[in-house]
Amino acid sequence: MNPVKQQATTIFLVLAIIVLSASHVFADKTVNNSSTLPLAELRMFTEAFARIKQDYVEEVDDKTLLENAIRGMLTGLDPHSSYLSPDDFNELQVETSGQFGGLGIEVTMENGFVKVVSPIDDTPAQRAGVEAGDLIIRLDDTPVKGMTLTDAVKIMRGKPGEPILLTIVREGESKPLKITIVRDIIKVKSVKKKILEPNFAYVRITRFQAQTGRHLKNMIRDLEKENKGKLKGLVLDLRNNPGGVLSAAVAVSDAFLNKGLIVYTEGRVADSKLKFQATSGDILNGSPIVVLVNGGSASASEIVAGALQDHKRAVIVGTKTFGKGSVQTILPMNNRAGIKLTTARYYTPSGRSIQAEGIVPDIDLSGIKVTAAKESDIDPIKEADMRGHLENDDEAHKNGRHNKDSTKQTKKTKKENLAVKDYAIHEALTILKGLTILKSN
Repeated sequence: MNPVKQQATTIFLVLAIIVLSASHVFADKTVNNSSTLPLAELRMFTEAFARIKQDYVEEVDDKTLLENAIRGMLTGLDPHSSYLSPDDFNELQVETSGQFGGLGIEVTMENGFVKVVSPIDDTPAQRAGVEAGDLIIRLDDTPVKGMTLTDAVKIMRGKPGEPILLTIVREGESKPLKITIVRDIIKVKSVKKKILEPNFAYVRITRFQAQTGRHLKNMIRDLEKENKGKLKGLVLDLRNNPGGVLSAAVAVSDAFLNKGLIVYTEGRVADSKLKFQATSGDILNGSPIVVLVNGGSASASEIVAGALQDHKRAVIVGTKTFGKGSVQTILPMNNRAGIKLTTARYYTPSGRSIQAEGIVPDIDLSGIKVTAAKESDIDPIKEADMRGHLENDDEAHKNGRHNKDSTKQTKKTKKENLAVKDYAIHEALTILKGLTILKSN
């Protein structure tokens, strides 16, 4: 017998034994377990294996072939399942710690190209102008088509200080863009805050890490100290937030809810069927919330937006979210490698599936852009400028508190108009003020 065919037959028998063993081990966990092996498909696999061993232009060792087979088996399922070599497994653990080297973008695969889910705040990619939705078609001189996501990420990581040239296809651009980015150590600060106006605050969550829920609560307490009193409204910015840890999304949602379901997951095995409930205590005591989202808001961001929307706890403003409603579980393997496997789907409290649908905002801001109006050097004529006008009997006016200096100050303020700088935040603040007025009435 041909040695290659003999080897392939041996592998076929080994695979058959492995599948039989797996069928026996997981018989109690599988609902519709069948003891029938896919013999025709296994023969097809061993035939391909034999052809590669015999006819491929270069000799390939068995370990590489079988690892590639596992990798292909997983990447063929969906864009998020993948095989993690020992090095990849270690890199994943480093990334979840909140500090790693690279460009600062969250990516996925789409039609064979790397798609940017969102750039991370204050990273080289964001500063270079990379945007959510960009398709990366080349990394330096290497075409992305045909690469696995893992291979593409490896190339983008590199050493801090080294540049990389990304060739990007962007919607609305007539030709590909070339963007050079210098790699750096990526330190992810997941929560940021500021006071927009007295009584109204802004919190941005850039991604969901293990401690994000605790950081959020601490920052809201700090904002209340800075405000010297309880907040009347909060803008929660989840734009370009690619997601992260499920427990962090639950903790953030729970911070604003007193009771009820936050999110639940459904999968084939019992361990994937989970429900997460809110606990008593709303950190804002019912003050209105506006949540900002866009096409770069994914996964954990969509869980928070969906939960607060279903419970009528917040107004969702922006554009439709990314639509990643699946759960990935990291399963360690004996060779220090791992498998990232999609095991369940997310559902909002009302039973909506996020997968490939996303969260539709209550108020859509698609395609809106505001530019500053040209200011006139001539002030418009007011009642007070007209000859013989009646005087105002208000004491403040009589004491000269309303004067031309205040008008000049208003004009100066307009130059830093929030509507021009970030219209979505301006709109969110306007909505919060309206909700506060309604609540006080």
